[in-house]
Amino acid sequence: MTEQTLRELLEAVRGGRQTVEQAVGRLRSLPFEDLGFAKIDHHRSIRCGFPEAVYCAGKTLQQAAEIFERCATQGVNVLATRASAEVFEAIASRHAAAVYHEAARAVTLRQRDKVPSNGTVAIVSAGTSDMPVAEEARITAEIMDQTTATFYDVGVAGIHRLLAHSSAIQAASVVVVVAGMEGALASVVGGLVDCPVIAVPTSVGYGASFGGIAALLAMLNSCAAGVTVVNIDNGFGAGFSAALINRRRNKRE
Repeated sequence: MTEQTLRELLEAVRGGRQTVEQAVGRLRSLPFEDLGFAKIDHHRSIRCGFPEAVYCAGKTLQQAAEIFERCATQGVNVLATRASAEVFEAIASRHAAAVYHEAARAVTLRQRDKVPSNGTVAIVSAGTSDMPVAEEARITAEIMDQTTATFYDVGVAGIHRLLAHSSAIQAASVVVVVAGMEGALASVVGGLVDCPVIAVPTSVGYGASFGGIAALLAMLNSCAAGVTVVNIDNGFGAGFSAALINRRRNKRE
């Protein structure tokens, strides 16, 4: 339940459109709902600005679909990450409006009208192989009502590709940089922009990249002061953080 939904419920009680008993029934599952195999945090959106996301990896099809459905009953936008096509089919059997984003391995259900942000979240990826993580960041930011712009396959091995888009990237309010291999792209972008840069190391690379650890360490050791780093392949975390930063800009404006 969002803060807006809670306010609407209280106004309905005050206006006599709902009884106290009906309101209590809706509030009974707050602040969390216990399904036995999961405890769903329905107050997450009130505290943190967006409902609890459903991380599907490691869950059965039934568990993922049931958690998704219980989140959807609150009338909020719902996001499921690391979702297979089979998970989507299980969700779609209950929610025909759900959308599967194959590249991002994510499922979204939009139940609230989109209010576009003023600022833009730029999503920059080094190579095509980094796109699944970059797309996870994009889908996360967009379901949180943020305007995004993507700049893919602009890694430092052909830096002219990045510089061709420098003006557009510099116009963003926050930049998410996704890169594997040696992870150098984050430092380069950090030296071009005057906004926060959220770096996402990916597990893309040959043996000495150690499944993304090389890129992670390179990003953590960046000489660009405005770069912060999330975990390996954590596009969701980067997109979420970028959305929160951009929201703050909207509030100031």
